[in-house]
Formats: sequence, structure tokens, C-alpha cells
Amino acid sequence: MSESSTGDAVVAAAAAASATGTWRRAGIAGVAIGAVAAGAAAGVAIERLTVGRGIRKKARLALDATGPYGALRGTPGKALADDGTTLYYEVDEVDEADPDRGPRRRRLFGRRAPAPVTVVFSHGYCLNQDSWHFQRAALRGLVRTVHWDQRSHGRSGRGAAQQGPDREPVSIEQLGRDLKAVIDAAAPDGPLVLAGHSMGGMTVMAFGEQYPELVRDRVVGAAFVGTSSGRLGEVSYGLPVAGVAAVRRVLPGVLRALGSQTELVERGRRATADLFAGLIKRYSFSSRDVDPAVARFAERMIESTPIDVVAEFYPAFDEHDKALALAVFREVPVLALAGDRDLVTPSSHSEAIADLLPDAELVIVPDAGHLVMLEHPEVVTDRLADLLARVGAGSTAANVGPYGSTAPPG
Repeated sequence: MSESSTGDAVVAAAAAASATGTWRRAGIAGVAIGAVAAGAAAGVAIERLTVGRGIRKKARLALDATGPYGALRGTPGKALADDGTTLYYEVDEVDEADPDRGPRRRRLFGRRAPAPVTVVFSHGYCLNQDSWHFQRAALRGLVRTVHWDQRSHGRSGRGAAQQGPDREPVSIEQLGRDLKAVIDAAAPDGPLVLAGHSMGGMTVMAFGEQYPELVRDRVVGAAFVGTSSGRLGEVSYGLPVAGVAAVRRVLPGVLRALGSQTELVERGRRATADLFAGLIKRYSFSSRDVDPAVARFAERMIESTPIDVVAEFYPAFDEHDKALALAVFREVPVLALAGDRDLVTPSSHSEAIADLLPDAELVIVPDAGHLVMLEHPEVVTDRLADLLARVGAGSTAANVGPYGSTAPPG
């Protein structure tokens, strides 16, 4: 490790230790989470910690004010999950004003033509529908798309079973049923392409397991981005074996405890914003030249997820096993894509998906982390556009150019 990196790591560890002191005053759960943060931060070089707090705050405000990411909006709608939870979605329709940009829906002898292909995008853990910003911008007007917020994320409501004193954890199976509710409301007929990132990919797998006939009848393609069909309990997150084992032992209990002290925890998160910004960047991106506005955009999405929501979803990942469920997608074109330096759902998990779906296109993106669709949007959009072209859902001339780079100008 270089002298600069060592210095940054020491500063990060010191900041985490300071955070630990704050947590200690909050009780035993605070001590545990402070220790976890300190251990993870010891190997992370966080340049922002060497800059004055006032300057960092002004920089964040400037990025929040000027960053265009997450500003795209479509026609809003709401779906009702089977447990009564309200799920928010938006639809971007094909631009029928320009005949060169997509198929029109004409009336034939008084009857409406078959519905166009609809691409349904499902986002990942602690994110929201805006995480697909670049792909949405590139495909806008060319193909019909649905973007939705998973329960307790974005503009969707809190899960009914996750409210009150007896909060239940969320299951991946529930998310699969949620996706069905969104499809019923936003795309009740016509062919479908399902795209899921991380937890969103698991949602698609759960949907396929529970509704195989619907998949056979309507799904014409699927894209699994930075996701996993199971064995997530073996992921090391880039930590030493001993360290990750210790984290796995304490983290579920710590999250449950912190979930019951939401207000206190959120104050602590704000107080240690710079430390967690560094951790978010480490586990979201790999390349060094990511646009700071994109990195800040990712921070905002993750920061907006309350700690009790984090706690409610976390147990589902160790239990997730949908390897057998993938069989339902064998008859349709599939894209399996991941970053080669993804520390959350390593690329080996996408390779495992491709092994189970031999006809799938496997793409491992160099120098890319977990948020590959934000870090290297040109690659993700290009391969997604190719998938859509193969199923007759759109042109390969998707508007990749203006939305294809997150490197800062100059």
C-alpha cells in the first residue's frame, strides 16, 4: 500500500473510531456497527476525509444542484401488492410522433393491434428506479418501458408486514409477487422483457419461479445485471476471511437493533456522511474516473434508504436460492452481465447464471463494480439494445452516445 493510501486508510479508521465513540453512547448495537465500519474502512482510501468539512458539504450541495441524474420522469401509476402495499411505477411510451423511432399501435378493422413489447426494469437493494437512468434515457421513446420502485424504496409504500412492533423481514418471493402486481397494472398484455439489477434480478427469478406459465406465454427476453441465483452467504465483500466471518455473525443482530432506533441511527449516518460516502463508492464502483456527480447520485439513492428498511431486507439474501428457477428462462434470449470487480455480487455469480442458461450471452465488463449500469452505461445499454433487437423490441440504434460515459469531462 502506498504512503498516500496508508495515510488515507489511517484517516478513515480514525473517523470510524470517532463514529464508534458516538455509537457507544447509543448502546451495544452502536459499538458493534462502529467496529464493523472501522474494519471495513481500514482498507479504503477516502480522499474526501482530507478536505475540510465545509468544503465537502458545499461540494455535495453543488453536485446535488447540477447533477441531471435521476431527473427523468414518466407517466405515473400505482399497483397494489397482494398484501395491500402500494407500489409506484412510471411508464415511458413509444414516441408515436416519429415513425422512425418505434412501432405504432394502429387499429386494424376496428380492433387494436397487438400490444408492443414492454421492458420492465427492476432495481436493486437500497436503490430506486432512477438507478437505470442511462438506460432509460437511451431507450426513451424507442421502446415501451416500465420503471418501478420496490416496496419500501423510492416512492413505493412500506410493506404492510414491515410496520408495527412485529415487523417481519421481506422475502424475495414477496418481491416476485410485487413484480407480478406491477405487470398486471402497467403491462397487462403483450410481450415482456424483464431486466433486473442485483436484488431486481433476484426479483425476476422469483417471479419466474412463481409464474412459469406467464413467463412461457409472455416473456420474450430477460437481462440479469450484477445479480445472483444464490450462495450469497459465500461472498467475502473484499474483506479477509476472518473479518467477513465476524461481520456475518454480528450484522443481522446489529441491523435488527439499529432498525428499532431509526432516528438515532439516521443522525449517526449524517454525522459520519464522509466515511459512508467512501464505503458506498468502494462497493459501487471500480474505475477511478467516475463522474463525481454520478458517484454522488448513487450516494443519494443509498442514503435515502432508512436503516430499518436495510434491516428488513438483509436476511433475504442469505436465504436466496433460485438456481432451479432459472430453468423457466431457457427458451428465451437472456443477457447475464456483471462488472469484473463487483464486490457485492461477484462476476462468478453471473457466470453461474450463464452456466445454468447455456444460450445466454455472458458479458463481464472490465474495471466495473456493482453499479455497472451507472459506471459503464455504454456497455450495459449496448448489450441491452442488442437483446431488444433480437426479440424484435427495438432498434439497435438506441441512443447510446449522449448517455454512454460517466467519466468527467476533460
